[in-house]
Amino acid sequence: MASNHPWKFFRAGGFNQVVIGTGADLQNLDQLDQKLWVALACPTTGVEFDKATLALIDSDKDGRVRAPELIAAAKWATGLLKNPDDLLKGAATLKPSAINDANPEGKLIANFARQVLGKADNDEVTFEEAAAAAATFAAKPFNGDGVVPADSASDDVTKAAITDIINCLGAIPDASGKPGINQAKVEQFFAEATAYSDWWKKAEADATVLPLGVNTEAAAGAVKAVKAKVEDYFARGRLAAFDPRAVNALNRDEKEYAALGAKDLTNNHADIAGLPLAQVGATTPLPLTQGINPAWAGAIAALQANAITPLLGAKTVLTEADWNALTGKLAAFDAWNAGKTGGAIEKIGLAHAREILAGTAKETLTALIAKDAAEAGNSTAVIGLHRLIHYHRDLAKLCRNFVNFADFYGRKDKAIFQAGTLYLDQRSCDLCLMVDDAGRHAAMAGMAGTYLAYCDCVRKGSGEKLSIVAGFTGGDSDNLIVGRNGIFYDRAGRDWDATITKIVDNPISIRQAFWSPYKKLVRMIEERAAKQAAASDAEVNAQLTTTVNTPAAPAAAPAAPAKPAFDPSVIALISLALGSLAAAFAGILGFLGKFETWQVPLVIACIMLVISAPSMAIAWLKLRKRNLGPILDANGWAVNAKAKMNVPFGGALTGVAALPPGATFGAADKFAEKPSPWPKVLGVAFVLWFIWAFLNDSQGRLYNWTDGKYGTPPLSVREQIAKDKLDKAKAAAAVTIAPAISSTATNAVPAK
Repeated sequence: MASNHPWKFFRAGGFNQVVIGTGADLQNLDQLDQKLWVALACPTTGVEFDKATLALIDSDKDGRVRAPELIAAAKWATGLLKNPDDLLKGAATLKPSAINDANPEGKLIANFARQVLGKADNDEVTFEEAAAAAATFAAKPFNGDGVVPADSASDDVTKAAITDIINCLGAIPDASGKPGINQAKVEQFFAEATAYSDWWKKAEADATVLPLGVNTEAAAGAVKAVKAKVEDYFARGRLAAFDPRAVNALNRDEKEYAALGAKDLTNNHADIAGLPLAQVGATTPLPLTQGINPAWAGAIAALQANAITPLLGAKTVLTEADWNALTGKLAAFDAWNAGKTGGAIEKIGLAHAREILAGTAKETLTALIAKDAAEAGNSTAVIGLHRLIHYHRDLAKLCRNFVNFADFYGRKDKAIFQAGTLYLDQRSCDLCLMVDDAGRHAAMAGMAGTYLAYCDCVRKGSGEKLSIVAGFTGGDSDNLIVGRNGIFYDRAGRDWDATITKIVDNPISIRQAFWSPYKKLVRMIEERAAKQAAASDAEVNAQLTTTVNTPAAPAAAPAAPAKPAFDPSVIALISLALGSLAAAFAGILGFLGKFETWQVPLVIACIMLVISAPSMAIAWLKLRKRNLGPILDANGWAVNAKAKMNVPFGGALTGVAALPPGATFGAADKFAEKPSPWPKVLGVAFVLWFIWAFLNDSQGRLYNWTDGKYGTPPLSVREQIAKDKLDKAKAAAAVTIAPAISSTATNAVPAK
């Protein structure tokens, strides 16, 4: 849709949102492409917003406010104000001078405020005054809505006519909520009554239509109730007459009765009702008093009393010819009854309907409704004032939670879908919504990528109950379990006892994801150790119980040799386990030994990072896609954008406990555990080791800072002794060999 209005946008939650900063923005909402709206529909319940305002905007009364309804409300309100910017103030009062007199409806509203409420142009019409005027006017017999309740009539005959119309056609609520009728109901009633009377005239003109008078309908009803079953009986009789061999089959096989015998039966059992009406025989008449299928005995008795005896005379059996004669006598009634018109008037009876038609009720009711409609101008004024002051206070706020989510992302005021604040596990959660069905809500809200805790809340003093869902976007989930209790404060400041009943688990932070694998490992070890200890304890207790409860045995043959105290196989298993652990430890040390000593901590840190990387990656992806939309959609909203909640914004939605600025501590905790010196000793030792490792290579050579190289590695004591012995041997050898070498050299010189 092309728009001539200059729109402004802001970016929040990872998407663009329109700015609603002027009355012109509200007036031109119809020109804003709805693809740019944050929401397209919201429910009228479960939100912290004035219910009366939502009911006024919800023009089709379907319990949802949609974009076209909000556009219509904005158009209407901005057209009735001289300065549409007043809507942005959200004031609960309205001056007559602010109402647009150039608009015909605005002129009626302004005059009503001046003349009826006695307000000067600059006086304030309060919210309470407008509501009281609307309630007072609605309670009047004639309030301009075109609907008249029974008590608006001045005579009993007219009141009775209104009551009769309501009984036959239903009521339309008056502005005060009373049941009433309008002109359309009057026209419909008299048209239906005329048609009903004319339909009866056809029967009155033809004696064959009502052979039993008013009892004909009962006779026709009795025939209709058994018609299919009686015709089935005579059809079986004709088939039996055609071939006597079919009689047994037509009366059903004995196996069917055997199957019935295994069931709990009643006269109206469906299997019994499916059997023939009576025992079938060739040209056998239908018995009326004996031998009737129990499931149909009552209907046959009604047929005999209401139709056969009055029309055919007293009979104990019914032949097929009698049956055809009976249905023939009621054929005219059936045809007439099929063409019934004006059936809604049947509730008050033919005589009373003709009495109303013969009187002047229609003219009287028409005049009464016209008198009410004459007050339409005043109705427009008082209802318009009430509606306008609602919009004057609430319309801009609704747009800040519908067209955009400025209240939610601005953090200056809570959004209308935020129900309050949950305090639990040293955290306060601002993202709390009302829910009706936690299971149904979680099925959709689980796609939001947010850690959700569903809570049942109760106020024990009053017995009030409600259910909420809270989003945890800060801290960790270690202590968030089903059954934990907290306190929920609603928007009115009332406190509720809250208990977690369901959790949708999603990452809360990357820090939590880093430690998650190690916490799971620790929990697994703890659970396995606990199970093993419990199993051992149970085994010991069972053995002890068996020993105590077993009576002393009499002297018997010499016992078998006692089992040795130590089983060599156990020692072998222990040795194997220790060997495996030692081999694994040696493998780890061998792997770490490939690196320089100062590099070992970095290698360990890298290994930890590799272990945590998958859970951190998953957490990063989910936190990046954390979306408010599914949470609201599960509550009946139609969110039209990816309303993201990134890590910084999520941190603002959940407050984590922290000491206030300037806080000081008093006396020390006298029950605190005594600090152990070992962590500090180990920490200092690790630092010294790391410094030494950094200054030495894997061969123990000291780093020379002058030339940037490692020096000669130091020798151990044994290596030093061996080196000294080698040096002495080399020296002794040198002393012994040197003269010999010298002599040899001299002798080798040739004589001159």
